[in-house]
Formats: sequence, structure tokens, C-alpha cells
Amino acid sequence: MIANHPEREQIRLENVLFALGNPLRMGIVRSLAGGAELTCGALIQDVAKSTMTHHWRVLRDSGVIWQRPQGRENLISLRREDLDARFPGLLETLLRVMVNEA
Repeated sequence: MIANHPEREQIRLENVLFALGNPLRMGIVRSLAGGAELTCGALIQDVAKSTMTHHWRVLRDSGVIWQRPQGRENLISLRREDLDARFPGLLETLLRVMVNEA
């Protein structure tokens, strides 16, 4: 694993809400909601690598995603179990709102 993944009990609501307050990052979460583990390139294209590095860091440091190296790529997955344990119903509610607004 890559450093800076907080333990479940260290995940703070204000950090999660900050991370999910950005439309690009929320779109990433929606893409990962099905449980898939995807490469960075499969999730987002046509965005500068430096910009995406920032977004991955915010999501990872807030406890929203797992990020692990696999060869020359990083695989990304949603920390759904940890988020559901810390904040029951939060993620599901946010995803449902996203679907209704789409």
C-alpha cells in the first residue's frame, strides 16, 4: 500500500466531506461504488497528471479510497466498508443524490 492511508478509526467526517465536495472526486467515487478496483487511467482521462495526483492524495488521505501500486500503475478502490462503519448511510445517501441529480 501507499503511505497515508488512515486507519478506520482515524477517518474524520470533515475530511471525507471535503474530499467529496469536489465534483471530479465525487465522480471517481461513483465510478468505484460498484466495488471494482480500477487504474488511475481507467477512472479519469484528459486531466493533467499533476492535477490527478492532487485529487488522489485528497481522496486517499481522507480515507475515501485505497491506492496500491501494481507495476507501473496504481490501483484505486473505494473504502466502502470503512466509510459505512464510521458513517452509516452517508456514502449511500450521497450516491443516491448523485443519481437523482444526473
